Amino acid sequence: MLEGVEMKENRIIITRVDANKLGDLIVEARHKGYRGSTYLNDLAMEVDRAILVEPKDIPSDVITMNSRVELHDLENDEKLEYTLVFPEDADLKKGFISVLAPIGTAMLGYRVGDEFEWQTPGGPCRMRVESILYQPEASGDYNS
Repeated sequence: MLEGVEMKENRIIITRVDANKLGDLIVEARHKGYRGSTYLNDLAMEVDRAILVEPKDIPSDVITMNSRVELHDLENDEKLEYTLVFPEDADLKKGFISVLAPIGTAMLGYRVGDEFEWQTPGGPCRMRVESILYQPEASGDYNS
């Protein structure tokens, strides 16, 4: 059972390219003894149960790696913009959120209109995907 991220009721959809890169990331992080292992396990479970599609076949309203999205924080009624990235590109000041961060793991594969939740030390945090501002695959970039 997931401790930090509420498991998605439906299987997420991710591209084969993202699945391969995420699989490599998970193996590498485990080898290096990544300290956020709960979230690493959550990510591994999501990737394992995901529906894999070719990049050209991913719906344009799905959060993929390197997608820039607008989220609505349902607890604080705030709009937030984040780009979901691999750990080496993470920069919170620029809004680049690592897929290994709890919110990054939680948002992967969700669609516009979907809500998701994860646990924080201060209690649950709930978000709704308002829009996809940029998705590489929808822009013809199938190898991001």
